[in-house]
Amino acid sequence: MLKRCLMFLSVTYAGLSLLFVAPANALVEIDVSQGNVQPLPIAITDFVSDDGLGIQISDVVAADLKRSGLFKPIDKSAFIQNIANPDDMPRFEDWRLLNAEALVVGRVTQEADGRLNVQFRLWDTYAGQQIIGQQFYTQPDKWRRVSHIIADAIYKALTGEDGYFDSQIVFVSESGPKTDRKRQLAIMDQDGHNVRMLTNGQYMVLTPRFSPTQQEVAYMSYETGQPRVYLWQVDTGQREVVGNFPGMTFAPRFSPDGQRIIMSLQQDGNANIYTMDLRTRATTRLTSSNAIDTSPSYAPDGQQIVFESDRGGRQQLYVMNADGSNQHRISFGDGSYSTPVWSPRGDLIAFTKQSGGKFSIGVMKPDGSGERILTTGFHNEGPTWAPNGRVIMFFRQNAGEGGPHLYSIDLSGYNEQKVPTPNYASDPAWSPLLN
Repeated sequence: MLKRCLMFLSVTYAGLSLLFVAPANALVEIDVSQGNVQPLPIAITDFVSDDGLGIQISDVVAADLKRSGLFKPIDKSAFIQNIANPDDMPRFEDWRLLNAEALVVGRVTQEADGRLNVQFRLWDTYAGQQIIGQQFYTQPDKWRRVSHIIADAIYKALTGEDGYFDSQIVFVSESGPKTDRKRQLAIMDQDGHNVRMLTNGQYMVLTPRFSPTQQEVAYMSYETGQPRVYLWQVDTGQREVVGNFPGMTFAPRFSPDGQRIIMSLQQDGNANIYTMDLRTRATTRLTSSNAIDTSPSYAPDGQQIVFESDRGGRQQLYVMNADGSNQHRISFGDGSYSTPVWSPRGDLIAFTKQSGGKFSIGVMKPDGSGERILTTGFHNEGPTWAPNGRVIMFFRQNAGEGGPHLYSIDLSGYNEQKVPTPNYASDPAWSPLLN
């Protein structure tokens, strides 16, 4: 029998009870400046269960880790040892023969009260030591979420950084012909599963954005004939209008503390940036120019704001203090820049760049230095960051296609992948890790 690790902690959240141990030193080093990362070979065995649920959970874990580009799950057909009891010490030499540097084993059982008990262990096959072990109690319909949480735990244990798999994407689902396109607010897991529509498609919706503190989405809708900003409570389905303004409102986004909305209001042909306190509904004007200032995004510490403006003749990126002072341009490359969004790590700003008839997704430092283009295509737009700041999702429409699709790419500029959705999709926004 295995020697159990010390330092066990007990935690319960979102209906999931778990038991875990502190992670060991990271086996995977992430350096986005090095380009293509060599993925870590990892063996993920079928979790032992009386039905097929154990296999389904381990398959979701493997898919999450593979999709990150940092891990290479080994083909199960190559396995030498059959794990019949995940509590037994593995035969590490069998896994080392496969070049597996890490091994995941697990079990799924059902409690008398109907809840699932999901356990897993992560082993370092070369050190012959358990890195982490956890067990979860949850309702059967939450099995996919447990899978994502397990993948996050493995990701953190092996990289030293938080994962991003237990998160959601809110986006605009597009269906129907171009001349009569229906656009609905939709939400799904980050891997494209569990899609559900939040609006009925009778009115156009645009630019949904998650609150950083709760299950709340700000978005634009043309329900009254002109764009207005709404707040949608994801859990309850309740919604409310943020405010009634004399002009048009654009690009709402939350402040890092979730207490304010920052947006662009158009009046007399110009658009300027305002904030609104969601408690008092008081507004504060931050810019005052004879141009189009829009797409504001806070730094994660709330001290600065990046936005786009054509005050210099074409769209460029500017940064200002949270009170509107010290407005200065940071983009100076060829072409125009738009849709900036600050990384949750605070170290980079993602953007859309239009140059030479093509659209690119790129990143730069907050002072404008270190610009890097991650991907270029016929029409790329609307970057959004994973909660750990290592992956960007955006939407793309290729030439000849009837509508846009969602894609993700990591900061190295490699590992670009299409995100499956039932319809065309645009305007993605990544949630924080779920509570």
